[in-house]
Amino acid sequence: MNRLLLLEDDPNLAKTLIKYLKFNGYEVDWAKNGEEGVELSYQNSYLLYLFDINVPLMNGIDLLTALREAEDMTPTIIISAMVDVASVSSGFIAGADDYLKKPFDPEELLIRIKAKTVSLKKQIRYEEYTFDVQSGTLYHKKEPLFLGNVQKSLFVSMLTNYPNPVSYDELLLLLERPNENALRVNIVKLKKMLNIEIKSIRGVGYKLA
Repeated sequence: MNRLLLLEDDPNLAKTLIKYLKFNGYEVDWAKNGEEGVELSYQNSYLLYLFDINVPLMNGIDLLTALREAEDMTPTIIISAMVDVASVSSGFIAGADDYLKKPFDPEELLIRIKAKTVSLKKQIRYEEYTFDVQSGTLYHKKEPLFLGNVQKSLFVSMLTNYPNPVSYDELLLLLERPNENALRVNIVKLKKMLNIEIKSIRGVGYKLA
């Protein structure tokens, strides 16, 4: 389930975020005001909430407070131009897991979404491979799989982001000596060692097929 609830009254920002998040594998329901947010949150289950504060009918803080009182513990990121200490504090007191100040880069939001949601999964599976998030152990057909540090880091990065691509820049950071040739060589090694398909997404990065 990669479904998010976005509470945002700025249509331009909302449409930009929805387009970007859909490209990265998420379905997004858009609430333009607090009352729509209430209805959607009760009608559906979500991986994560993205709430602006200053929206009509019911603000994001009040909505989050109501959800927490109803024992809805869905991870929540506040996205707001309100950056004073009181606003930030009220967001966390209401039960927010993170607070992102506008304006922001959509890629930063994506990173924060992944950080708040990957940890919810105890195990991540891809074909015959399993990654135990808590122990950091890889398995192939229930048997521990031992890879070199670089190969393991690359595979885990693509595994935890599957079915979305991982950017070249993110993958390069996992190499001992970052360069494009070294990255290509390591990707080819992984494909052969694990007998898996890894696709190159032009201008973006790599992903498990």
